[in-house]
Amino acid sequence: PLVARLGSHDDLADLLWELHGELGTSHAYVAPVLVTEPGGHQGFLGGEFAPADGGWAVTKVFATESSDPKAVSPLSAPGAAVQAGDVIEAIDGVPVPAAFGPGVLLAGAAGVTVELTVRSGAGGDSGGDAVERRRVAVVPLRSEERLRYQTWVAANRAAVQEASGGRFGYLHIPDMVAHGWGQLHRDLDRETARDALVVDVRRNRGGHTSQLVAELIGRRVTAWSMPRGEAPGTYPAHAPRGPVVVLTDEFAGSDGDIITQVAKLRGIGPVVGTRTWGGVVGIDGRFKLADGTGVNQPRYGFHVTDGIGWSIENHGVDPDVEVPFPPHAHAAGEDPQLERGVGILRDLLAGDPAAVPPAREGYPALRPGPLPPRPQDLRGQ
Repeated sequence: PLVARLGSHDDLADLLWELHGELGTSHAYVAPVLVTEPGGHQGFLGGEFAPADGGWAVTKVFATESSDPKAVSPLSAPGAAVQAGDVIEAIDGVPVPAAFGPGVLLAGAAGVTVELTVRSGAGGDSGGDAVERRRVAVVPLRSEERLRYQTWVAANRAAVQEASGGRFGYLHIPDMVAHGWGQLHRDLDRETARDALVVDVRRNRGGHTSQLVAELIGRRVTAWSMPRGEAPGTYPAHAPRGPVVVLTDEFAGSDGDIITQVAKLRGIGPVVGTRTWGGVVGIDGRFKLADGTGVNQPRYGFHVTDGIGWSIENHGVDPDVEVPFPPHAHAAGEDPQLERGVGILRDLLAGDPAAVPPAREGYPALRPGPLPPRPQDLRGQ
């Protein structure tokens, strides 16, 4: 009866969602083919803005991460050099609306060169100095996600280093696919060379590389490579030199659930945060409807040893140390989970010092012994 009453494709998608919901399991998705109109995508400038006299002021320019080509702010591009305090007065000659900001003038501008009229923050109409205005060409981003993400990671790493006096490393793994694997290795050499390590899998979107990640963060130093003229290196490579703490939350799911559970079972380190998402029945995305709509069938159940069994699905993985992250902490710029993780690392390090390379001394003598007397020297005896 319901099928006969469907009036649009959206109705069909809603019905399929309800049908999938009856499965009571994760990864039961319906993905209709997106209908888009020509005209491009919304553009973003890679910064934050606030209303100002004669335009909108730049309050923050997100720092560029040179190792990530998608984390480059147009405002800091060569020739632009827009800084916090500057005022964007117009875009392509159109004054920035005081009520709405620059976003409305960047509709459809992603990937398209636009001209900004910028007033320098050093001068001003009321300051008595000459106002410096210039026009710069920038190419807006289609998305600021990676730029904001790298800014967040850099802030977390700086907070960990400040709290530990530079002794603790920090790594975030955003997912368990190629992007997350690359992000993990982006700073792996530097961060694992510190005395202790925070491994952050909060908001991990899942994937299929948790086996590789678990092997990597679970390594232990068993030997040292001592090259002449270079810094010592651990064997195996990238092995954490001291204790590890794993941060997780309710947004870590799928392979994010799995890496959290594996960290507990293998004793990689205490898990701090909140209970994970709870979805480990996997999919492969092999089927689509005739119109291209994707319909997933959860078909790969996940059973864990040591008495865990099937319990992760629809429950998640409980942390060893539960630390909520309330909204007021976020609004205040605080991260109680990260702070607690650093505190636990201090306690662990006090009882389990980090591995250090051996002193360059006490080498075995490899010089050959003295040669025996020559035969001609023995003739005269």
